[in-house]
Amino acid sequence: MRRIISVLMENEPGALSRIIGLFSQRGYNLDTLCVAPVEDSSLSRLTITTVGDDKVIEQITKQVNKLVDVLKVSDLTDGQHIERELMLIKVATKSESIRAEVKRTVDIYRGQVVDISPTNYTMEITGTSDKLDAFVNTMAQVGEIVEISRTGVCGLARGEKAMRP
Repeated sequence: MRRIISVLMENEPGALSRIIGLFSQRGYNLDTLCVAPVEDSSLSRLTITTVGDDKVIEQITKQVNKLVDVLKVSDLTDGQHIERELMLIKVATKSESIRAEVKRTVDIYRGQVVDISPTNYTMEITGTSDKLDAFVNTMAQVGEIVEISRTGVCGLARGEKAMRP
């Protein structure tokens, strides 16, 4: 089962390396990784998506929580949460009909064209991973996908619940 783990950690050199090292030492795979400073610049939020059953995820969260740089660990998939991912995708648009179909599809998915060249459109789209996957599948039917870059999932618990040190 896909899980989203949020880690509040100190924004120090080597902190990310220690967490990632823990995953690799134990043979766990990371699907996505997103990290950035939070409102307190001495802290960062790391959002990891991985796949595992409840036992594996519990073991991961306990081991990550033991690391010195880690202040708090939360499995966001346990409760209501909001998740988003950003994708840039470049599609070959060699004909006017392909350009029109790409633009129409981008509008349906509430994305935007951010760059146009004589032979390519580059689009930006934000949403859940499922939405981005669906957009990629649709674009593959419309035209040739030249390049894709995705940020990985970032997420927060819904409502009053907040991850604080």
